[in-house]
Amino acid sequence: MKPHQERFVNEYRELKEKRDKLHAMNVKYEAGKLDFKPDCPLEILQKQESVMNQYLTVLEARALIENVTL
Repeated sequence: MKPHQERFVNEYRELKEKRDKLHAMNVKYEAGKLDFKPDCPLEILQKQESVMNQYLTVLEARALIENVTL
């Protein structure tokens, strides 16, 4: 894999991991099961998760076009 493709795959994997962690936190937040009180409202965190999902979708489309295996 070329260096720019490796960076691309790493970007995708890192974003996916962060999105997955945020999603897990949002689920707990919504259920009132967090072991801390966030400073940020749930709605903002859900918006962040939504934007991250959109970005992942764009990266997945780009990977198909550039024939990069994620």
